[in-house]
Formats: sequence, C-alpha cells, structure tokens
Amino acid sequence: MLKRTLILFNHDWDRQAFAGLASAWPQTSGGFDLFSFPSNIRLAWFDLDRFVALEAQRARWQGLGAVVSNHEQFGALAAALLAERMDWPGTPVEAVLACQHKLHARRILKQVCPEAHIPFSRLDVRYGGPIPEGLQFPLFVKPVKAAFSVLARTVHSREELAAHVRFNIWERWVLRHLVEPFDRVLRQRLPEAGTAHSLMAEAPVHAPQFCLDGYVYRGKLVDLGLVDARMYPGTQAFLSFDYPSRLPESVRARATDVARRFLQAVGFTHGGFNMEFFLHPHTGQVQVIEFNPRIASQFSDLYQRVDGLNLHEVVLALAQDMDPATLPRRTPTAAVTSSLVYRQFEQAGQPPPPPHRPTGRQQRAFREAFPDGLWLEFPMSRDDRARDFKWMGSHRYGIVHLGGSDTADLHRRLAMASGLLGWPMPGAGNAPD
Repeated sequence: MLKRTLILFNHDWDRQAFAGLASAWPQTSGGFDLFSFPSNIRLAWFDLDRFVALEAQRARWQGLGAVVSNHEQFGALAAALLAERMDWPGTPVEAVLACQHKLHARRILKQVCPEAHIPFSRLDVRYGGPIPEGLQFPLFVKPVKAAFSVLARTVHSREELAAHVRFNIWERWVLRHLVEPFDRVLRQRLPEAGTAHSLMAEAPVHAPQFCLDGYVYRGKLVDLGLVDARMYPGTQAFLSFDYPSRLPESVRARATDVARRFLQAVGFTHGGFNMEFFLHPHTGQVQVIEFNPRIASQFSDLYQRVDGLNLHEVVLALAQDMDPATLPRRTPTAAVTSSLVYRQFEQAGQPPPPPHRPTGRQQRAFREAFPDGLWLEFPMSRDDRARDFKWMGSHRYGIVHLGGSDTADLHRRLAMASGLLGWPMPGAGNAPD
C-alpha cells in the first residue's frame, strides 16, 4: 500500500492537480497561502526550521510516509528538510539551496558549463540603499532569491536602478520576510553562498526562451521535454507556454547535457526539476536563465494533454521512491497545447482599470464550450495590483489552458475561449505602449 503523502504549500495549480490524483495517491496538505488573507499573516513569524519540526511531529502522529512540494518560495526547501529529518526520499537540502540561490548557481554553472553561463556579478546594494559607482548599463537586475520574476528587470541608468530598488516600509518588510527563512537555513547549510538578502546583475540577453522539464531518480536524469515560452512584444512578460516545443532535438540534447552537468555538481540526486534557457537562434548556443528544484506545476496539464503524462503524479511517485518510468500514461487528447497568460500593463505610466471578472454566465459558457478547458483567475486588491506593476512590470489576472489538433485549431479555440470569458486575446494589442 502507498504511504500517505504530505503536500506542502498546496495551492493554485497544485491544489487542482493533486486533488485529481487523491483517489490513487493518499494525501494530506500543510502550509499556508502566501497570496491570500488571512493565511498570509503567518509570514510575520514564519521560520522554516520550526515549521519543519511541527510537520515532522504531525507526520509521526498521522503515520505519513512521504512529502512533496512544488512551491518555489518555501515549499521545495521545506520538503527537502522534512524528507531529510524523516529519512524519506527527497531532494538533498544543499542541492535545493544551491539551485535557489541564483548567484551561487551562476558561480557553479560558470565552472561546470562555461559555454552556457551569462556574465554576472553581485550587486552591492540593499533594497533602497545607495547605488554603487562604476556600473556599466544596461543591466538585467534581479534578486538573489525570488520567485515569479519578482523585481527582475533591465535598467538603463543609475536613476532607473535607484527607482527600481526604492521601497516603502511595508514593501521592505515583505521582502525581508520572504527571504529571511531561506537565508537562515542557508547560513547553516551553505554559508559559502553568501547572503540571499541581495541583488545580482547580469548582461542583458535578447533571445527566445524555452524550458526543460525532467526528474532525477536514484542519480539518473530523465528529460521529459521542452516547453517554448513566448513573450508579450517588447516586454519580459510571458504571454504563453506552448507544448510540444518546435525546437529541434539537437537543442534538447544540449540543454539536457547542461542540466546533467549542473545538477551533478550541486548534488541533485533525486526529485523533479525545471530549467529555463535562452536560445540564440543564429548560433544554436543555449544559456541558462535559472534552475528550479521542483516541477513547473503550470506545465503538468500540458504534458498530460499531449503525452498522457501527469507531472504531479511523477513527483508523487518520486516521493514514494517509485520509478516514474513505470507509471501508466493516459490517452493523449491533443497534438498541441498552450498555457495562455492574460496580463495588464501600465499605459503612459498609469495603471489601467481592474480587469474584467467573468460572470457566472460567462464561466458556464466557457465550461460548456470547452469541457476539457482549464482556467484560473487571480483577483487582487488595488494595492496588490499596484505592487504587481512595480515588482513584476505587469499584472497577471488569468490563465487558460486548451489543446488543439494543430496550431491553427489551438489558436482558434483560444480566441473563442477569450471571447467567452470577456478577456482580450493576449498579444492582440494589449502590450504596453
């Protein structure tokens, strides 16, 4: 019999996907929602070691036998710490730390895969602090530890950088409390990486992006596929993720080779992963954007539609020390599929009105027309939307997943779905000025 699995920080994509597997994979959940009030009040006193100790007590009382999490901010590290404490299968703690500390990961990549690294440096500036002299612009600036592309942006001058890192008291409080739980564990387990309360700078890169998904089981890496990423024109904001990739197998082979060398270097011997890459089309060079020591939950539905493979079931199998290659595959329902992202951008420096929220009638019409469709919306308060525009450069308010028999059919279905929900079709004139 399968042991009951503890799913940490089980929200959004994960909540839906894991719930659909509950009859075959016994499970329970723990953690809190960072993006919902009052659940996110727990951020004020959150400590990873204390959280893991309490979940370990709970695991013993309830007879749990495995743990998983696809949550980037806290979950992946918490699951690794708990698996280690309970002697369950899991990703090594130091490997998670090395992947999530973006600057340390860059240093390792430069050593083991120099052809795939992007020039980088630590940016010696605290949030809101003075800007050092001698910087050469433009720079692509991002936090050493963050998720969802928060505060990742190209800046063209000292003045633009100063504005980018200027925060009010509340914003500084949020940033400190998002990073400190990770940094506390980092100081104990990987001190050579240096503090995560910092920014880093990279040479700006303008090239198409793609993702490599896979897992490592008992030290052996298995690549599952590539997902193409499209951006809103003139921005760094994702418009869609498309599967299967249109890239040649040679690109997949190069990306997998880079992944294998890097993951071996950081001691990643078990678990699901997602890696983001740039591809320079004229030279064929691949460069690593970042490493994620967990699956990309948003892509699980894409793989299931085309390949019959559920990535959430893959990580449940890994948590039980089962070889995911032995999992049965479902019947594919589409030849191509897409995760379409609906965003708002500021126009002439001003935020637009709140996005339309589909009415009950519109939601029913969508479900009747597309019983296989998946959609999420992310309603936010005015202040939260303003923070989105500042920290991420746009406000993501919805996502739709659909499949099609070919690219033309998929595009037709996505346009129809957008109309039914009352949302403008992404890319159709809704990028910033």
